[in-house]
Amino acid sequence: MAFMTIRTFATTLLGATAFALSLPAAHAQEQQPSALGRAWNDTRSATTNAWDKTKDGTVKAWDKTKSGTEKAWDKTKSGTEKTWDKTRDGADNAWDKTKSGSEKAWDKTKSGTEKAWDKTKSGTRDAADSTKNWTKRAGQKVGKWGQDAGKDIHDTFTGDSSK
Repeated sequence: MAFMTIRTFATTLLGATAFALSLPAAHAQEQQPSALGRAWNDTRSATTNAWDKTKDGTVKAWDKTKSGTEKAWDKTKSGTEKTWDKTRDGADNAWDKTKSGSEKAWDKTKSGTEKAWDKTKSGTRDAADSTKNWTKRAGQKVGKWGQDAGKDIHDTFTGDSSK
């Protein structure tokens, strides 16, 4: 590839300038828009109008929603307060009944428990005494049996049988 010289460069630059100056001037305002330009302008205009209408409609819809929501909340709040008052009173009454019933039930349970404990305590003492007496009698019987067995063994070896 050959290196471009300054003279070749200058000549090319002058030729491009002469060509550009020889072209007819293109003024955008003097020309009629082409079909594509008109379509673009129409679309842009319609889109802008549609956006403005949507924006205005959205603001109006929001205002209606906000107003309706405030009215609905006021009605709900009023109804909720009445319902809460009824619920609170009912809960208080239920608690009073439960508390009273629990106290009565506790008193009955406590009394029944004390009676049951007394019976259990008495029964345990009787069982212990009975066991103690049985053990004493059984021990006496074992002791007598041991004496009798020892005497029999003694008699067998000594030849003494005084029965």
